[in-house]
Amino acid sequence: MTTLRALIAAAMIIATFGWALAKLPAPPPMDEKAKAAAEEKKAKDAAAAEAAKVAQTKAEDRVAARYMAEQKAKGVVVKPQMGTTAQAAAAPPSKK
Repeated sequence: MTTLRALIAAAMIIATFGWALAKLPAPPPMDEKAKAAAEEKKAKDAAAAEAAKVAQTKAEDRVAARYMAEQKAKGVVVKPQMGTTAQAAAAPPSKK
């Protein structure tokens, strides 16, 4: 009996939610000012992502260099497999 009540309540909630969403109007088209603001935000986000990527590669290089120095102090020779990531991040990929 309790399960049936719970199912009926859930169905009523879902139906009410669907009805409420169906009545929402479509968003208005963006004007020139809003388009310019969206483009500016997009450019800022891209610049922030690039800065974060550069910071990440520098941090990875510092950690790798410290690890190699610690291993060298122990007498173990560690050879990097990929080279520095900063060089790979600095060179943009070639477009054909």
